[in-house]
Amino acid sequence: MSKQFTLTAVKALADGVLALTFADGEQLQVDVKPIIKRHPTLRELAAPAVFKRAKLGEWGGSVTWGTDALELAADNLRARAVEQAGGYSHEVILNWMARHGMTLDTAADALGLSRRMLAYYRSGEKPVPRTVALACLGWEAEQRLAA
Repeated sequence: MSKQFTLTAVKALADGVLALTFADGEQLQVDVKPIIKRHPTLRELAAPAVFKRAKLGEWGGSVTWGTDALELAADNLRARAVEQAGGYSHEVILNWMARHGMTLDTAADALGLSRRMLAYYRSGEKPVPRTVALACLGWEAEQRLAA
């Protein structure tokens, strides 16, 4: 597992917020209340007594609350934290490419980026710049107009 998606510390804060520390040194907070509300299997986490039991999952790949049913993956938590802070996660690139059936080469060409740099953004190894996220949206709008 890559450093940007490996947790080294987790702390349950008040009201459904987790403080996360990743192996690359990044410290982020993520509000997981929307996730809990959307997924019935996680509803138990709405109880403060349960939520405060958050701990690192095996190998730092998740946050767990003691059962397999109550577990959230580190990469998804980081993506949500980045987005909640106003940034763009690697999932923007992944989802855009998937929606349009793009390979790394075709996506890099569409955005005017090198294949290597797009691979960094897609993997989460480097943060996705706002300009790249907006370029994905612009490309989609251009495709709609051409259709």
